Amino acid sequence: MSSPPSPSPSRWFKALRRTRLGEPCLKTYPLECVDLLKRSRVAFQAGRTLKESFRLAQLEALVRMLQDHESDFVDALGRDLHKPRFETVLSELILVKNEALHAINNLKKWIQPQHVERSWSTTLDECLVVSEPLGVVLIMGSWCNPVQMCLVPLVGAIAAGNCAIISPSEYTAHTAECLHRLTPFYLDNECFHVILAGITDLPEIVELKFDHVFFIGNKEEGTRIAQAAACTLTPVTLILSGKNPCYVDQHCDIKTTAQRIAWARFHNAGQSMVAPDYILCHEDVKAQLVQALKSCLMHFYGSDPRESRSYGRMVNLEIFNRTRDLLWRSGKVTVGGQVMEAEKYIAPTILTEVAGNDPIMQQEVLGPVLPILNVKNIDKAIAFINKQEKPLCVYAYSNNYKVISRLMSETSSGSFCSNDSVLQSLMVALPFGGVGASGTGSYHGRQSFDTFSHRKSCLLRGTRFECVTYLRYPPYEDRNLSLMTWASTLSQKSQGWCQIL
Repeated sequence: MSSPPSPSPSRWFKALRRTRLGEPCLKTYPLECVDLLKRSRVAFQAGRTLKESFRLAQLEALVRMLQDHESDFVDALGRDLHKPRFETVLSELILVKNEALHAINNLKKWIQPQHVERSWSTTLDECLVVSEPLGVVLIMGSWCNPVQMCLVPLVGAIAAGNCAIISPSEYTAHTAECLHRLTPFYLDNECFHVILAGITDLPEIVELKFDHVFFIGNKEEGTRIAQAAACTLTPVTLILSGKNPCYVDQHCDIKTTAQRIAWARFHNAGQSMVAPDYILCHEDVKAQLVQALKSCLMHFYGSDPRESRSYGRMVNLEIFNRTRDLLWRSGKVTVGGQVMEAEKYIAPTILTEVAGNDPIMQQEVLGPVLPILNVKNIDKAIAFINKQEKPLCVYAYSNNYKVISRLMSETSSGSFCSNDSVLQSLMVALPFGGVGASGTGSYHGRQSFDTFSHRKSCLLRGTRFECVTYLRYPPYEDRNLSLMTWASTLSQKSQGWCQIL
């Protein structure tokens, strides 16, 4: 399918055309947002999104958009992040397609009412939970993975029967333009819209009163979004970045460990919310790990990663300068460390001799820098992790199941993965989200559907048995109370009865 003609450019679109590559200078016009919100609410109230056939058609159209315009998205992400086609297809497009196809395959089951346990007093009634759409939702994606972080939540919103307004990150301007241009040709123009907004405008947009707000980004921005949503009692889902620890035990396959950590940390030039942020390495294997990581980087990107077609760039000068400053003020550069401001290039860098109070350990790092800290044993690693705010992910590399089990059970995080990294965040069947400082709520697969649904409790009764239910009415008597207590209390199966049955 050839590229569709561009729709008539709005003021947002003209502003985007005037921006320079990668600079965050898009502008939101709240009045136009108000208009889009009104159109979406009218469409929702008319029941446009309720039919299963409509939801399936929209999900199928989303898949077609990604298939028809793969090259457009590859080009846009290449211009925004210097992202290789390989990474764009795997970590952006296929992930969204899988989510959409999973929803298509399971939608009929998801939308069915769920029956629940009844008491004696409701034994002849129908007790069920119905999933109903929330209404019009706002989805704000991050610049780290600007396609999948907008469209994976959208899959859940569509499957649940909502209308949605999507706000891609202003930092990835070409990708935002691509979504803004293509979406009207595939999704319903009254129910689904893309706005081009700056991060400073988003709290003002949130205050327009949506039925749910879904935000992916950092803690500071998420806090502002949550505060704005609180003014209108709008529920929020926050997926927030942070510092993801990675413990490397002395009993592990060093070569495989190094390969998996290096890939997770340095793909997309380290701009990933789910990448290992720092390594807690058992002191007995630190030298081996550093050497193995150095070998991996040589194999992945060659002697000069700047020349590699598989290595990206920082999204803008703000993120570049922040990452460079943290790099220069912390630990010792053992591998990499080269920077080039004109290209927003930072080489894959490994820091050693890092202390827990170094600047790079006080802030999240969305860049290609990997600090390594020594720990004497698993107890020290767990203690260090638990002193920090709860992260989005915890990673552990060890051949010892007891070590893995301890890391999983004695630390708290949004997700956990052993002997690999990042993959747990890509699986459709696993809910993904944060806890504590790393966010609230989750998404992916069925969890996305539930996030954008209201689970309504329904009790369907008749009037034929008033000869029994009259016992609840005044004047109250002890005999009636005894009967009502018996009828209303759930039965308990004792261990002895279970064994007999």
